[in-house]
Amino acid sequence: MIQSMEDIVKKAQELTKKTLVVAVANDHHVMEAVEKARQANIIDAILVGEQNAIEETLEDLDIDPLNYQIMHVFEPVQACEESVKLVNRNEGYFLMKGYVDTAVILRAALDKDYGLRTKNRISHVSVIEIPTYHKLLIMSDGAMNIAPDLENKQEIIENGVVIAHALGIETPNVGCLGAVEKVNPKMQATLDAEALVKRNQNGDITGCKVGGPFALDNAIDKDAAEHKGITDPMAGNVDFILMPQIESGNIFYKSMMFLANAKSASVIAGAKKPIVLTSRADSTDSKYYSIALSAVVADVKI
Repeated sequence: MIQSMEDIVKKAQELTKKTLVVAVANDHHVMEAVEKARQANIIDAILVGEQNAIEETLEDLDIDPLNYQIMHVFEPVQACEESVKLVNRNEGYFLMKGYVDTAVILRAALDKDYGLRTKNRISHVSVIEIPTYHKLLIMSDGAMNIAPDLENKQEIIENGVVIAHALGIETPNVGCLGAVEKVNPKMQATLDAEALVKRNQNGDITGCKVGGPFALDNAIDKDAAEHKGITDPMAGNVDFILMPQIESGNIFYKSMMFLANAKSASVIAGAKKPIVLTSRADSTDSKYYSIALSAVVADVKI
């Protein structure tokens, strides 16, 4: 049973070693995490970008370049394109963003000819280990989809369920969050939650149980749920919280990381292969755990 970040690392180490392709790899913080994952025997890595800049980065970090394959591509846009092509055509490969704008790497990743598109839109999924919660908590989307509509939210749930299944959660409890736990015609998040629950009951959303609307307190705390008379059996025991829009997701994530001493791993889901795309403010450990999580997800057939 995976219950912590270290359990995710151990799971990644048990699987066949994957190959991580780092696009524009001359990023010190990224390479610290990549080297840690390599030493943990989770990945081998191909570093794509301007060779001199990559070698200088490795030298600064006292990392032996002989442990890596370096593919020299001078221009960042082309480096992202070549990285995506490598990932697309090779089994067991996955992608990580280096020293390049997010828009550039995602443009390559979503290219209709050589990219990693699926039927779903991509979404950002975080797995969080919180000292005060009794299990890992999955959340989406706090970094990519700004104001998802009902169809987007279904796709975000479907993407998150893939991550939950990769972690061994066979039927994750998905809690649709809002400011209140009752349907209010003036609050779109509650209307969407009601519709998503019905879609789950009708078999349009599978592989999970969907509940809501929930306010955050009664989604994660049984006493709060009982005090408010909420009878949904998943109340206080969700595995995956669906955020109503990017602001609430972003604030929740950063509150957990900077105020609650949480640990996290994040992945871009909904593509053919996982994409490691972390915030510049994320710690080396968060980047390392994100590589481990993505290695586990890369073992799943999309």
